[in-house]
Amino acid sequence: MNLSSLPRLNEKSKKRIGRGYGSGRGGHTSTRGSKGQKARGDIGLFFEGTKLKKSWLKRLPLLRGKGKLKPAKVSFGINIGRLNLFKENEVVDIESLKAKGLLPKSFSKNVGVKILGEGELKVPLTIALPCSAGALKKIEKAGGKILKEELKKELKTKTQKKETLKKKG
Repeated sequence: MNLSSLPRLNEKSKKRIGRGYGSGRGGHTSTRGSKGQKARGDIGLFFEGTKLKKSWLKRLPLLRGKGKLKPAKVSFGINIGRLNLFKENEVVDIESLKAKGLLPKSFSKNVGVKILGEGELKVPLTIALPCSAGALKKIEKAGGKILKEELKKELKTKTQKKETLKKKG
């Protein structure tokens, strides 16, 4: 018989702090130090010693300039590879993207949507949304078209400007 394998018979109960001298941790200050707020009562976890509004404001970064109180412009990008869910010559707009589950149902019309050029497009589509220059090339390569001619013209002028800058530089 091994003594170390025997079960313990004298389980010690935990020390109850602040329950008199006989409790093992009792008496005068009971592990709380001498004076102060922490010695006298409980303090909330996020308590900072002042009104929340003031301490919260102090932590914010200083935003300088005119438009600091306006909401930030938000745009939503969808890569062109995800548009392969659509059938041939189907129109891609915000409503159809919501229907296919590429945009959330609660998507606001104030937020812009742009088609980005990452991925490969295998289906010819008709797109009624703004596109990046890379996406435009891939749409035309797949046999698709862009409904808004103004968007198409803007993209072409931007790409032409970039190409002329590359040639000069």
